[in-house]
Amino acid sequence: MENLIFSLNATLPVFLLMILGIIFRKLNIVSQSFAKQLNSFVFLIPLPVMVFKNLATIDIQTSWNTKFVLFCFGVTVLSILISFVISILLKEENKGEFIQASYRSSAALLGMALIQNIYGDSIMGPLMIIGSVPLYNIVAVIVLSFFKPGLHGIDQQLIKKTCFGILKNPIIIGILIGIFYSYFQLPYPPVLSKTIDYISALASPLGLIAMGASFNFEKAKGSLKSAVIASFMKLFGFCMLFIPLAIHFGFIQDQMVAILIMLGSASTVTCYVMAKNMGHEGTLSSTVVMITTLLSGFSITLWLFILKSMGIL
Repeated sequence: MENLIFSLNATLPVFLLMILGIIFRKLNIVSQSFAKQLNSFVFLIPLPVMVFKNLATIDIQTSWNTKFVLFCFGVTVLSILISFVISILLKEENKGEFIQASYRSSAALLGMALIQNIYGDSIMGPLMIIGSVPLYNIVAVIVLSFFKPGLHGIDQQLIKKTCFGILKNPIIIGILIGIFYSYFQLPYPPVLSKTIDYISALASPLGLIAMGASFNFEKAKGSLKSAVIASFMKLFGFCMLFIPLAIHFGFIQDQMVAILIMLGSASTVTCYVMAKNMGHEGTLSSTVVMITTLLSGFSITLWLFILKSMGIL
């Protein structure tokens, strides 16, 4: 019972904020356009500030974990390859959407929110982002370009544009500045500390509410079989495959929570946005996002309960 309460305390506040976003949207307190602006604001300001804070306030030279970053990178590569193989076995027509929705987690927002909720400030969230998120973006553009309806081949210009966009990604910039700040042990006066604390505190609540308010349930239709399979892989399949491997490598506590979120959190809303912007229908993407978001509160609670019962958290 104690382990179950621990798991519920970790996940319920996070997903209740998302439900509040859905309720606010239904009551017209938050409009679709405002939710979109709020998502953009969180992505551009509070979230990068949060990861900067988590890195700038620690000794990066002693806290950096090469083994952990390489594990996150390697497991992400394997998840992408598995998604590709499954899409071939299923003879999936929308291979690009299926692959992206299967491997791409809401790692930055949900990952930081859950780790912060359980452990407070932790470097493992930013390190997990370094190991996985840039790869998420690069591969998403490749698969969505290569499997674009009516097009065979990769849009070279689009890939170059995306790679340049990754370098300008606010979260990546926040991580790089945080590492620089920590490595050279630059001064962190109280005025700067409090200002950054106020801004970073906005990231999780605003981001989660905006995520909930952004959902459009009417678009979650069709491609149900493929969506269910992709959702199962996202919430359970990759966790079943790679969490035992993470345990074998000795990852525990906030390291394991970061890995769990990377492997088993809901597919990010960005999947749908990117698919639509790159000429795909987007129905499969939106269905997977909806299913995984609705069920991830239960699945992540289950995984946390199992890991807590094993004494890993």
